[in-house]
Amino acid sequence: MSARPLPAPPSPSRHRRITRVLINGLHAKSGGGVTYLRNIVPHLADDPRLELHLFLHVDQSALFLPVDERVRVHLLDFRSSFWRRLLWEQVCLPFRARAISADVTFSPANFGPLFVRNAVILLRNAIAVGNAERRLGKRLYWMGLTLMTAASLLACRRAIAVSAYARDALTFGSKRRAACKISIVHHGADERFAPGTADHEEGRPFLLAVSDIYVQKNFHTLIRALPKIRARVPGLTLRIAGRPVDGDYFRDLQAIVAHEGLSDAVEFLGSQPLERLIALYRGCAVFVFPSTVETFGNPLVEAMRCGAAIACSNTTAMPEVVGDAALLFDPVDADDMARRIIEILTDPVGAAVLRGRAIEQGRRYSWAKTARKTADVLIGAAGNDNHAPLTATGQLHSRNRAK
Repeated sequence: MSARPLPAPPSPSRHRRITRVLINGLHAKSGGGVTYLRNIVPHLADDPRLELHLFLHVDQSALFLPVDERVRVHLLDFRSSFWRRLLWEQVCLPFRARAISADVTFSPANFGPLFVRNAVILLRNAIAVGNAERRLGKRLYWMGLTLMTAASLLACRRAIAVSAYARDALTFGSKRRAACKISIVHHGADERFAPGTADHEEGRPFLLAVSDIYVQKNFHTLIRALPKIRARVPGLTLRIAGRPVDGDYFRDLQAIVAHEGLSDAVEFLGSQPLERLIALYRGCAVFVFPSTVETFGNPLVEAMRCGAAIACSNTTAMPEVVGDAALLFDPVDADDMARRIIEILTDPVGAAVLRGRAIEQGRRYSWAKTARKTADVLIGAAGNDNHAPLTATGQLHSRNRAK
């Protein structure tokens, strides 16, 4: 009697299960948090294994709306402050997660709700910043962030660290015990950040720094280094692109500019649209990243992808991000900072080598790659390799949705 043929295995496309993800966007207010969420959500939406529910406060609408139509947005309206958001997140968000039958709750921040099923956090805020803070309100904020980071790391199912430095610095000496739940997933950069022809309409050569303005960004040391640099390169100016989020620190910077007699040499540009940032990266003589503490540093990747010659700090995650594509300096030493920037400005051949290395290094980072790795972590955390089936066309079956 002839053998009966084995049945064909089930089609993966028909039996693959969907992971319903609640993305807790309440922490994304400025800087890298906004950049991350704006870029990662559309790429996660491309993944047919995921169904996304994005939770935002109404005061974040201008930052994020509209979003990809494949993402269900839930706008929350409650009196907003850091402590109120923390309370709402811990008390109310778990009920919302249950209401939409979320398989995993992803908080792209150091901490998230402690009492949800399959929590995933993103280790991205350097709590070492709080060590240098002297203002009482800010110190309380960093103390709260530290405590919640530790609690969330203990409670979460999985954690994503944006760099090896973030993993090591934010595990509070328990790296070995936490290693089983932490994956390193670097940030990406918008594909539009790319080499191109510099716009020379600006006239004089300029240094560029890009970041929202906080004390840890260390712009005061860069401004104090500028007279030393201008002594070797007369006419050089400095442009700082970023929102003055820390108003007290911004006023301190303005006072330093006036004291150093640099009012005609330093320009605060504020927030800039993407097209303008690209032109600035391409056109600057040197891109300077003087931050004292970073878990990653998105502007570094943007500058590399545009082929800028880069000088940056030699601390925390910055050497990990730039590799050999930048000259490094001690961020608290204005003389060392000035020397390294002058080295680039006065050596065209060396600057060209740095630009080439920057382009090569920058190609390693993309949001599509970040999203693929992040999706894998979310699906693993939910244990949902087989959950809700796809149709034959790869679309989601209808499920109960929160109103």
